[in-house]
Amino acid sequence: MGKTIINKSSLSISENGLEKKTSSKRLEVLKTYKIYIGGQFPRTESGRYYIPVNAAGKKLANVCLSSRKDFRDAVVSARGAFSGWSGRAAFNRGQILYRMAEMLEGRKAQFIDELIQQDATKAKAEKEVNLAIDRLIYYAGWCDKFQQLFSSVNPVATSHFNFSVPEPTGVVSIIAPQDDSLLGLVSVIAPVIAGGNTCVVLASETKPLCAVTFAEVLNSSDLPGGVVNMLTGKPSELVSWFVDHMDVNATIYCEKDSITQKMMREKSALNLKRLTFYDKVNWYSEEGQSPYFIMDTQEIKTTWHPVENIAGAGGGY
Repeated sequence: MGKTIINKSSLSISENGLEKKTSSKRLEVLKTYKIYIGGQFPRTESGRYYIPVNAAGKKLANVCLSSRKDFRDAVVSARGAFSGWSGRAAFNRGQILYRMAEMLEGRKAQFIDELIQQDATKAKAEKEVNLAIDRLIYYAGWCDKFQQLFSSVNPVATSHFNFSVPEPTGVVSIIAPQDDSLLGLVSVIAPVIAGGNTCVVLASETKPLCAVTFAEVLNSSDLPGGVVNMLTGKPSELVSWFVDHMDVNATIYCEKDSITQKMMREKSALNLKRLTFYDKVNWYSEEGQSPYFIMDTQEIKTTWHPVENIAGAGGGY
């Protein structure tokens, strides 16, 4: 018998009635940017995500759309990390902030590229990254110095030694600047943690790339898990929970939305939460850095210590 020759089929395979066509253009795989909670990079529990688009219409990434539960988990993590972080030597906190600057310097090219993707010019992107690095170093230097500047010995009418010192407020929730992907974010986080607080941060909704990459920098810079927790998503969905949570001690809001500011003032009164608005700060100028930003999330603790009043007792030589 002769051999049976089977010719290659010329039929094209179709799905749902549509024939597959080979494209010469490669389909780009978008990076999935996760959130950062407790030193880990989980996906949002909601399973939702969104795709930010730049001015040219290019899709940037798959970004988690954080939920209320993500925020609650982040607050629990921040509260758990507060005791250890605030109890560290101020000099050690300065070392860790300096290490952040070192790690950011090492990934400078990546941050510049992400800023350019988010519509910044190359010159502006380089300036923003350089300023962010310098700002971390600036606050690293203040970690063990602001206490002596803002402490005081108080004159009193009794035989007591009376002095006041700043101490960290606790857990701070932050709605970061929406127009500054990196510099504004660093400028609000650095003074909060330099003073010994922990924080939960909501990054820019439209320009989130640098925020999650900055979380990767934090994760590799000796910062204990839970000190900074980074969420991405919509401020319109999350801002009320950021200010409403009873275990958050202070909230920072960086936008000019007067309606939102009014709502935040009302909700913050429920547990006497400290509320700070940075809606007029130019983060690119000298006013974008100051030890007074550290003091915005500090409480003043006054101590009375009894002492012998030698002069009042008529002592002499």
